[in-house]
Amino acid sequence: MRNMFIFLKSLSRSVHGDEEPQEQPELSKTDGGSNDDDLCTSLTVWRKSLLISCNGFTVIDSNGNLVYRVDNYMGGRTKELVLMDGKGNSILTMRRCKNLRLVDTWVIYGGEVGDHCTSEKPIFYVKKCINILHTNKSNVLAYAYRPPSDKRYAYRIEGSYSHRSCKVVNEKKRVVAEIKRKDATSGGICFGLDVFVLIIKAGFDPGFAMALVLLLDQMFS
Repeated sequence: MRNMFIFLKSLSRSVHGDEEPQEQPELSKTDGGSNDDDLCTSLTVWRKSLLISCNGFTVIDSNGNLVYRVDNYMGGRTKELVLMDGKGNSILTMRRCKNLRLVDTWVIYGGEVGDHCTSEKPIFYVKKCINILHTNKSNVLAYAYRPPSDKRYAYRIEGSYSHRSCKVVNEKKRVVAEIKRKDATSGGICFGLDVFVLIIKAGFDPGFAMALVLLLDQMFS
């Protein structure tokens, strides 16, 4: 596993080696309000935990530093996900909602929450787009809402997660984050869909963008 992590770090540098210097990931505004579209944060996402006994994700920045991680001991479809920084500190907690009919809905909380969330205020709801008639020409996958209202979305995720080709669009129809496929082949090892790139535009929170990736993985994997 250590050798795989070293290879992933070198892969991250190769992914970003031809790009301009990137700003480092940090918790910031989630509205993508910056007017400078040229600045962005580009992360390499590995769909695997660094712990042998876990499923999860490992996220590396353009310098090869571990910036985010997810260690899922339960495996598969779970009721809770915790996004941690590289040091293991909880950043966001995502919980699957109950008793909401057929709609796959998740609640996002800041930091780590206890077993009972009655005193915690969610910062976002994310709902899977259900299109029974298959008339969804825009390929909308999910919507993110700021509580308490769910009448008007704050962000729309569209594209195809199974092909690792998605865009996060805000209320002003501006793209604030993208998921792009990255085929990584070296020494006879091909990662396929397990390694991809997450690009976050200036002003949008990289942690929240990664949380959306985790929820897309639960909804469409």
